Amino acid sequence: MTIHAHLSELERRHQALEQEIADAISHPSSDDLKIAELKRRKLLVKDEIERLRQGPEVSLH
Repeated sequence: MTIHAHLSELERRHQALEQEIADAISHPSSDDLKIAELKRRKLLVKDEIERLRQGPEVSLH
């Protein structure tokens, strides 16, 4: 998988998580722990997107 394709997939996943969070928040019986987990997953995807966009020249290790 190319980096571009991987970025596209991550962006789709980020958007899907955003929609899932919005749906959960709008539902009156939403579970706060589930919402927190969804937000955590969305942040991890966002971090991965940013890491890939920065390219290989930036390394935290």
